[in-house]
Amino acid sequence: MTGVDITAWILGPVLGLMIFLFIFRIILTWYPQVDLNRLPFNLVAWPTEPFLVPLRKIVQPIGGVDITPIIWVGILSFLREILLGQQGLLTMLSRVQ
Repeated sequence: MTGVDITAWILGPVLGLMIFLFIFRIILTWYPQVDLNRLPFNLVAWPTEPFLVPLRKIVQPIGGVDITPIIWVGILSFLREILLGQQGLLTMLSRVQ
């Protein structure tokens, strides 16, 4: 295995997990009574909050709805496709070697 293969092997599940966590975070916004500081919800809030805080300073809620998790799903999905998709950069590099 080359370094590119190992990177792709690690990066794929990490990006997939983060996308899943942000989608779950979007679903949790439908239930404002949920306490994100209690189990099992803090398992979703803990890894996603550091990404959301800086983006919330740039993108204000629209109509009282926090859209920053949606933006992160888009960013991570795009990044995953660019790097690991069928014609992604890491996929192409692994084929060359």
